[in-house]
Amino acid sequence: MASHRKSRPAGTRVAGIRTPALATAALTSVALLSQSANAAPEADDKPSLEEVEKKVDDLYRQAESATDKYNAAKEKTAKQRKRVDTLLDGVAQRTQKLNEAREKLGSFAAAQYRTGASAPDTATFLLADTPQDYFDQTQLMDRMTGRQKIAVDDYVTQQSETMKKRQEATESLETLNETQGDLKTAKATVQRKLADARELLSKLTAEEKARLAAIEREKQQEAARKAAELARQQAAQQQAQEEAAQQQESGSSSSSGSSSSAGSSASTAPADSSYATKAEKALAFARAQIGKPYVWGAVGPGSYDCSGLTQAAWKAAGVTLPRTTWDQVNAGTTVSLTNAQPGDLVFFYDDLSHVGIYIGNGMMIHAPKPGTYVREESIYYDGESSIHSVVRPA
Repeated sequence: MASHRKSRPAGTRVAGIRTPALATAALTSVALLSQSANAAPEADDKPSLEEVEKKVDDLYRQAESATDKYNAAKEKTAKQRKRVDTLLDGVAQRTQKLNEAREKLGSFAAAQYRTGASAPDTATFLLADTPQDYFDQTQLMDRMTGRQKIAVDDYVTQQSETMKKRQEATESLETLNETQGDLKTAKATVQRKLADARELLSKLTAEEKARLAAIEREKQQEAARKAAELARQQAAQQQAQEEAAQQQESGSSSSSGSSSSAGSSASTAPADSSYATKAEKALAFARAQIGKPYVWGAVGPGSYDCSGLTQAAWKAAGVTLPRTTWDQVNAGTTVSLTNAQPGDLVFFYDDLSHVGIYIGNGMMIHAPKPGTYVREESIYYDGESSIHSVVRPA
């Protein structure tokens, strides 16, 4: 007797699992595991707080470097614009003189034509744009009076000078357009770097921001310790120098050459005294700016960038410094860190993207970075390795 059970369709088992319910459950589990596996790397890809801090610091440094490029392009643009204006004024003056010479030639030619003193060809010669072309025609030159020849020579000279000035003005305008392009590029770079830094900081949680502040406090404490250490070294060095000077003075006073030695000492003292006086003025100005905001490209009086502050401080002391850190580093004498004196400029990083003014005891006044204010701070604020050089500007 035949069975009444229906045969199962082929393929209802897959590796011992009944479908569709069990197979669907298995596939769902695999999908969830896959999602979990994919989600894990996303969490791991999030940068650590230390990495965020380093990235933000790098962006600020890059922005400062771009700011120096902006400052240089701005200064160059201003100079080029002034040159273009001068050249255009020169072109206008030359054009006026050219017109006067042309009118003078016209009056000569008209007078000759009315009196019949010259042939019509002479009038054509006198009114031509390039009368020099006719000079080889000896028969015409012989018929010209001395005054007429002077007038023609003057016209030719004025025409040549006018063309020269116009060419110079055209070339200067092209250069001006290039520097304006550099200015726009540098400005866009600064703005982009600062925007990237702000975006990174905006993604931090409140807890992460608190941790970042704690890390910054630890760095400041270490920087203060290093500054105090440098202050002790400088004090010891100063004392040793004073003792050596006293010994030399007492020794030279008992010798016959004491007068010449004293004269030599007197000749070097005024230079140090002069520098100290200027430095005091520069530092007094810098201290008066404490609390004012850092703004890239600013030179005061309401805000400053780093080189704008040092430039303005030394200007108050009667010393003119260039605008950018790249040029300021060459505007004086390089000294060792242990020999740094108040008023010296301290430069940072291999790209010379930052500068502050030394106030003594391992401390400086500087405009640090966007979002901060002019302040006193240890020269070790970003570690000892960040210090590039020390320059005495006057």
